[in-house]
Amino acid sequence: MSSGTKALMLIVPLLAFGVGGGFYSPHEDSSWLEKSVQTQLSLPELPAWADAELPDFSQYRDTTEKKAAFFSFLYPRIVLANYRILLERNYLESLSEKETLSKKERKWLARQADRLRVSAEPGSTELIQQLRHRLDVIPPSLILAQAANESAWGTSRFATKGSNLFGQWCFSRGCGLVPRERKEGARHEVATFESPYRSVRAYIENLNRHHTYKTLRNLRAQNRKDKELSGLELAQGLTGYSERGEAYVNEIRSIIQYNNLSFYDQDFGRAIRSVTPDRLLNMAKTVSASSLLPGQSRQDTAKTES
Repeated sequence: MSSGTKALMLIVPLLAFGVGGGFYSPHEDSSWLEKSVQTQLSLPELPAWADAELPDFSQYRDTTEKKAAFFSFLYPRIVLANYRILLERNYLESLSEKETLSKKERKWLARQADRLRVSAEPGSTELIQQLRHRLDVIPPSLILAQAANESAWGTSRFATKGSNLFGQWCFSRGCGLVPRERKEGARHEVATFESPYRSVRAYIENLNRHHTYKTLRNLRAQNRKDKELSGLELAQGLTGYSERGEAYVNEIRSIIQYNNLSFYDQDFGRAIRSVTPDRLLNMAKTVSASSLLPGQSRQDTAKTES
């Protein structure tokens, strides 16, 4: 193992051997996948590392090393996806302060409304309020725990063959991988993505727009009023993610607690606290994944494309 890999593992707050997991797919048509969101707001181009392939996590024989490698790979991609959502959210807030919107601004709002399944009068205060409720980040601990559970720590067939870390479904023929145990007459497939980052982005989009996760979004809005976002608390909104309901929620919470994943929520909270728009933009296009790992100085290490 390289010295760099060992160094990364030192920052991962593992407590002990965690909960393994098979997976169950969410009830969501993922055929839309990643619709080039950056074109809607002139977001910066994705850094090249964002589309890196999933590493071979099956090579690890030591469970602690395997988990550390999994978290170290995935966390920067979660942070990147959330930063880019915050850029969109900041833009939404800037529009909410305007008395009159331009044609371009109204078009952006309409695209967001369509993407996030919001129905309200174009350009209205109600539309902006509903978008504010849906256009938001997901706590890293929740994403890490579900990815670990749904992808068997990055070793499942859907993860290794389709970069799908969350068991997301699609419903057009050939859109993904056919489950080996799919029931007769079923037509769903497990979506394939260009990279794990795209899977993360689609997963967040799923939670932000599907009616099944209304409770999660309500919990998030309440969290924002009281304190920093908590994956442990928002997990209660995942009863519809699996047919196992509360048992699934308890499993996700166990993964968060057993692996001390709330550490990542705290790290992310510190990174975005009082962040300036320019610095957020820099972090959303950083050329180095390692600069987004816990314990790194966002001010000193965030770099931009030349």
